[in-house]
Amino acid sequence: MYVCLCRGITDQDIKDAVANGAESYREIRDLLDLGTCCGRCAPETRQIISAELSEIAARISVAA
Repeated sequence: MYVCLCRGITDQDIKDAVANGAESYREIRDLLDLGTCCGRCAPETRQIISAELSEIAARISVAA
């Protein structure tokens, strides 16, 4: 699904960035040039980042 219509960035682009080590909205914004136009994508982006980081943390705790 498209999260940032201005830049054509999808939820999968954001998930991939988190999987590759990005841990904050600022990192994602700088990496993908997201949220630099109208800013309407910021809340959804933050939710996706939070969900992905929670999922990664859950996988780590199960593996430990």
